[in-house]
Amino acid sequence: MKKHILVIAQYFYPEQFRINDICTEWVNRGYKVTVITGIPNYPQGKYYDGYGLLKKRREVYNGIDIIRIPLVPRGNSSVMLGLNYLSFVVSGFFWNLFTKIQADYVFVFEVSPMTQALPGVWYAKKRNIPCYLYVQDLWPENVEIITGISNKYFIGSIGKMVDYIYSRCTKIFTTSNSFVKAIEKRDVPRKKIEYWPQYAEDFYLPLEKREIPEIPNDDAFNIIFAGNIGTAQGLDILPSTAMIIREANPNARIRFNIVGDGRFKETLIDMVRSSNLDEMFNFIPKQPADRIPEFMAASDAAFLCLTEGPLFSMTIPAKLQSYMACGIPILASADGETKHIIEESNSGLSSPAGNAEKLADIIIDLSKKSKMELKQLGNNARVYYAEHFDKEELLNRMDRIFKRC
Repeated sequence: MKKHILVIAQYFYPEQFRINDICTEWVNRGYKVTVITGIPNYPQGKYYDGYGLLKKRREVYNGIDIIRIPLVPRGNSSVMLGLNYLSFVVSGFFWNLFTKIQADYVFVFEVSPMTQALPGVWYAKKRNIPCYLYVQDLWPENVEIITGISNKYFIGSIGKMVDYIYSRCTKIFTTSNSFVKAIEKRDVPRKKIEYWPQYAEDFYLPLEKREIPEIPNDDAFNIIFAGNIGTAQGLDILPSTAMIIREANPNARIRFNIVGDGRFKETLIDMVRSSNLDEMFNFIPKQPADRIPEFMAASDAAFLCLTEGPLFSMTIPAKLQSYMACGIPILASADGETKHIIEESNSGLSSPAGNAEKLADIIIDLSKKSKMELKQLGNNARVYYAEHFDKEELLNRMDRIFKRC
């Protein structure tokens, strides 16, 4: 009989998160998979076309049964975001009371908010089955940094919720080694925590250099950023960086191609326009994930950025694996583990998070490298990816853990 995995993920197809691929692979490996998720609204903040409280609440995707519970869309304010988080938990509570689903395991895919884990924890406890938590955002640290709220009672309450969740999980997986140490400091036994890095979907592959209509084919050095355009990405550094490049190197032809959507996008566009930097930026609407390798093949380097701070120095963003899988040189404004991986793999250049001057320097340095040097950096990235983030090996490890519990 097929083992049944119940996945709790506030974000799921057609929202673009790696859990979509993980669940597809589990189906291919013979598992039955049911996903409890919300109504898609990320990152735009409003329900996707064709979805709603009374539309497409049940769906099948790649053999995965999807059940969408009601939630308030994220909107564009902190109040709406808070309601979005809370509504998923409330809906999950009532779903748990009445569901007839009989699963063998619970797997919680935790990008913020951590609150989404609660329905999974409750379900697992009610049926006395293993509960696995995949931590990609640390709470309460993430709440404190993103919201700016430092009230010790508020943060302490969130910390108690996090401890409650950790204590009731069979195994906790993390996307970075630093997360392992941070969770262990919350009195979680080390044997309960395991580093399980993210991988990139199979379509992230090196492609031959090509032209695409969205990126001008001229003598500019094209840098691509693809993904969510939010505050945590720290993209506000780019206008300052572009101004430094323009003033110090007026003949340099640098273009930032920003692909995606998010809560910070309009603010970033306004920053670019107010600084008269339009010729250095090319904003491209959100694209299907499987098209992103084409954009990388039309670019000279890929950019990732994290906000300065201890939490983000522990973070390895998912796009790092995507970039490395495509074999493209990487430019990063980041500290900690991300910086370490780029340096260890010799796959590009990194500068300290939040330092526009240093970022401008490494962009100019990379733009002066020959095509052969750039190609070698890209090859290094792909080799490192194959050695450290191989999809089959990671999924095999997860299989072995399921069988042990």
